[in-house]
Amino acid sequence: MQRSCFLINLHSAARGQLRAPAQSPWRTAGRAARGALHVAAAEKKQKLMWEALREAVDEEMEADPTVCLMGEDVGHYGGSYKVSYDLHKKYGDLRLLDTPICENGFMGMGIGAAMTGLRVIIEGMNMGFLLLAYNQISNNAGMLHYTSGGQYKVPVVIRGPGGVGRQLGAEHSQRLESYFQSIPGVQLVACSTVANAKALLKSAIRSDNPIIFFEHVLLYNVKGETIDGYCQPLEKAELVRAGRDVTILCYSRMRYVVMQAVQQLEKQGFDPEVIDLISLKPFDMKTISDSVKKTKNVIIVEECMKTGGIGASLSSVINESLFDYLDHQVIRLSSQDVPTAYAFELEAATIVQPEQVIEAVHKVVGAPVPA
Repeated sequence: MQRSCFLINLHSAARGQLRAPAQSPWRTAGRAARGALHVAAAEKKQKLMWEALREAVDEEMEADPTVCLMGEDVGHYGGSYKVSYDLHKKYGDLRLLDTPICENGFMGMGIGAAMTGLRVIIEGMNMGFLLLAYNQISNNAGMLHYTSGGQYKVPVVIRGPGGVGRQLGAEHSQRLESYFQSIPGVQLVACSTVANAKALLKSAIRSDNPIIFFEHVLLYNVKGETIDGYCQPLEKAELVRAGRDVTILCYSRMRYVVMQAVQQLEKQGFDPEVIDLISLKPFDMKTISDSVKKTKNVIIVEECMKTGGIGASLSSVINESLFDYLDHQVIRLSSQDVPTAYAFELEAATIVQPEQVIEAVHKVVGAPVPA
């Protein structure tokens, strides 16, 4: 009964937002003119990733009164990494709902709210904590559309910080892609830059599918630019660098590890092609296939565990569908199958480093291919 009353109040708050009074035409025109003078400067303004994610949430909540956010400390505190900073002042406590430390409870509440017509963003203070809500994500978010015969949609975005940080310890350094990729009906997306973080989150919020949106804990302070009003396709990989020698497939923070290695490889005469997967489920096999058919060699670089990870699934698909195009076996560079250590040296030894990428390219390609 209490939960039903809450959902009714949440709907009322979402749909009953006060609208600003209409502006006079000349005042509106004046503001538009002044705004136009700053367009070029605004487009070039550097932002941090958490600011880009915050913009995406703010813009979608402003445009659609059914969009709401819930999670631990997302309201008055502004989120563990400030993605919802100060938004509760604009939208109120019901559209930015601070929840108890009860992941299974508020995950179920968010999925139920999505079933009744809201577009719900659920933030986990740390993605590792959402293992406590695995039952709700698997048995409800992923299944309800199918088990209801299409009568229900579950437009929910489950997002938050994850990945291996800097000495955060094992429980705060979880790589959960492998846990969630096997859930039928759930889509997996991993952002990596300021631009795609905002554009992908906007698309995820607008999607009718349940989406797990991976944000890496070490990328929140990465700087970059965004494109106003742009929504990036969720199922499309991103070509980071065109090349001819080898296809390097990566995602999230490993994009930066790979590009560090590429700087050295270029000096050595190698010409690698780098693709950011973005969509971890489903894979963009069109982009991947075009690249593999060109380079004939594949290296997969991931922060996920090697056993049952994203690389394991992707390499099997490549071997099944592109085997005849390969000149070398697919190489997987993955994290060690151990809990992440707190000690800095052991933590670094757990995950892939640029030197390992360079070594793998030498192994696969041999000598640099003449231009």
